[in-house]
Amino acid sequence: MNPNPLRAPIWSRRLVERRRRLAPPELVVEGKLARMVGLTLEAVGCHAPIGANCMVVNADGSHIEAEVVGFAADRLYLMPTATMSGVVPNARVIPTNKIYQAPAGDALLGRVLDGRGRPLDGRGPLRAETTIPLNGHPINPMARAPIREPLDVGVRAINALLSVGRGQRMGLFAGSGVGKSVLLGMMTRFTTADVVVVGLIGERGREVKEFIENILGPEGLRRAVVVAVPADDTPVMRLHGAALATSIAEYFRDQGKNVLLLMDSLTRYAQAQREIALAVGEPPATKGYPPSVFAKLPQLVERAGNGPEGGGSITAFYTVLTEGDDLQDPIADSARAILDGHVVLSRRLAEAGHFPAIDIEASISRVMTEITASEQQQAARRFKQIYSTYQQNRDLISIGAYSKGTDRAIDESIDLHPKLMEFLGQEMHHGVNTCHSLEQLMALIPNLPG
Repeated sequence: MNPNPLRAPIWSRRLVERRRRLAPPELVVEGKLARMVGLTLEAVGCHAPIGANCMVVNADGSHIEAEVVGFAADRLYLMPTATMSGVVPNARVIPTNKIYQAPAGDALLGRVLDGRGRPLDGRGPLRAETTIPLNGHPINPMARAPIREPLDVGVRAINALLSVGRGQRMGLFAGSGVGKSVLLGMMTRFTTADVVVVGLIGERGREVKEFIENILGPEGLRRAVVVAVPADDTPVMRLHGAALATSIAEYFRDQGKNVLLLMDSLTRYAQAQREIALAVGEPPATKGYPPSVFAKLPQLVERAGNGPEGGGSITAFYTVLTEGDDLQDPIADSARAILDGHVVLSRRLAEAGHFPAIDIEASISRVMTEITASEQQQAARRFKQIYSTYQQNRDLISIGAYSKGTDRAIDESIDLHPKLMEFLGQEMHHGVNTCHSLEQLMALIPNLPG
């Protein structure tokens, strides 16, 4: 039956309104580019949520991908994910209503990806089994399994003196050029974890291939996934690279596997967020870092750790670049507070040719007492005491001002110092498992009086 002609206008308006509400998201309203300042694009006339993709149409008809990072009144703030060459005033801005997803599946093992999840290794297309959210899902802290078991990372000094538990988050603090990448490569090759996920975020592009071929090697790559976003990529892609590596690690953890996540570096992640925040007008707070930087760090780090009881785990190492070897740098200070321990690399040891250049006095694992036997804890404590005694009297010993026999503890440290340094050193192509690490520690530190 036809509708009553007298009610047709009302019925028509309701139908139009219903169609408008039920319109598919692909029917979007285009906007235009109103302003460009630095790396920030301002679009008017369109609406999109934070994190959504937009396409900016160039003068030649090509498209530039950008992501919504903020808004003010009727303006959207966009950050490009690639070069902005060819952008013109009043360019068309087309929201796509798409949000980045992370590829996941066993097909990722042995592959090298960029921040978008696309392969960089020239080995053909990536046949991912599924996709997962880039930002993950928070886990109820009461549902997480506690850290009970140690993880073998293949590095003697860490296994014996700074034992790392499955699901622990550790920081690797170092300045430039003291062996961070080499130590990460050693852990990648020699760990007993089921899967290794490596995030190379904001580092030099030259180092990507060198790390994969020389440090990681074919054997290490076989069970690893590498996400590489070098320093010349946009800050949005650097953030995506860290989130992508974490999402891939979460996927394998949810499959019940023990994952080792190595991210180099957390500092470059923070700097990428600083670039974005300052570009959209957020005021700097601490030494040029806006508050959102310090909010982003725990959001990323807390995604690692153990899953529910009986599930998998993500044991994470985040490198933190200490500018000028300053451990009080804002990012280093913030990271130290939210991580479960830290390994500090010493420039003095590196310059002396001692690798890995672990400063055992400044390093600590906060869960070691919960995952190791009391004998190992006592031996590790005794090792540090002897090592520290020598370092405190190093100058006197070096200039010959100390007379042997004056102090028993100093005499003991002088006698054992060469063996201690030999224990802390390790060839980069030679792994030492946890069992052998403990045997060597117990042989080096017998039941000496404390």
